[in-house]
Amino acid sequence: MNLPTLLSTLLFATTTLSLPNKKPNPKGKWQTLPSISNFPRQEHVTLALSPSSLAIFGGILPTNDSSSPIPYLTTNLLQIYSLTNQTWTFGAPAPVALNHPNAAVVNGKIYLLGGLGELDNWAWRPSPLSFVYDPATNNWSDLPPVPANETPRGSAAMGVHNGVIYLAGGLTLLPLVPGLGPQQTTDVVSAFDTKTNTWVTLPEKARRLPEGRDHAGGAVYKDKFYVLGGRRNGQDNVKDTVFELDLGRLSKGWVLKKGRMPTPRGGLAAARVGGKVYTLGGEGNKVNGTEGVFPQVEVYEVQRDKWERLRDMEVPRHGTSAVGVGGGLYVPGGGIKQGGAPVDRFDVFWP
Repeated sequence: MNLPTLLSTLLFATTTLSLPNKKPNPKGKWQTLPSISNFPRQEHVTLALSPSSLAIFGGILPTNDSSSPIPYLTTNLLQIYSLTNQTWTFGAPAPVALNHPNAAVVNGKIYLLGGLGELDNWAWRPSPLSFVYDPATNNWSDLPPVPANETPRGSAAMGVHNGVIYLAGGLTLLPLVPGLGPQQTTDVVSAFDTKTNTWVTLPEKARRLPEGRDHAGGAVYKDKFYVLGGRRNGQDNVKDTVFELDLGRLSKGWVLKKGRMPTPRGGLAAARVGGKVYTLGGEGNKVNGTEGVFPQVEVYEVQRDKWERLRDMEVPRHGTSAVGVGGGLYVPGGGIKQGGAPVDRFDVFWP
């Protein structure tokens, strides 16, 4: 072999061998925002009230009672964040304290459709109580409670379409001490029409998920409702599925999409921006040193049925929720360890 050929061969080999060590820069950027005022928060809901404000409601707060096996309390607090002023203020507290609340915004009002209530015999059990909050008057008003045949629960995946709020799956029991049995997950899908303030019975194929889910992500894009990831009957039984429901053809029922979430997760935050659904963090990580929490940020491109991994969370969390406003994904609070570990961290992810 002559010298030019030898040098060319060595250069090619060196370049080829070095490629596996080169990692592309992950997409996206995290920006830290002012911490949640007054109290850390976990198992709450995050909502976009307007293009310039968002709200967090409910969840759990830490207590100073170190003697209790459950050192946190369920809250009825409503806090509002101004994107313009970067400040937190309080709204009127809700008539009921809920963790894992089911809530959505329609026409600038918060619809609260049950959740898990305060501690009852060492477990969180569902409350059917429902209310609507009007920011213009800073008042909560009664709504019809979740009917028994629609299965009151918390931690449902939420979606809104043409004034109808959809609740998919959820938790009907969350024991907090050993000996009370497993967590209980439902596959029921319910709908509340905000135009008539009535609960609507869905067609049989639409009213049940292909399999029960709780702590899943929910998003609506055009006429389709997506339920992403989640878990079933426990923190470690995490899922990678994407279920789709055509809201214009409810009688066709749910479809399991081919595109699977790369990292199966429950307790994740999810929000849509354009034609993409972003999933952030989550619970059920079995890797040592993770405290059971996932750092992954993965985005689902709806029309292509494809996933992509983006830049990890700077502070991995679960038990929070995200909202998309102005192209950013806002993520207030959450837990930094599997189980209860609320923090006041607040940041935004710019894809």
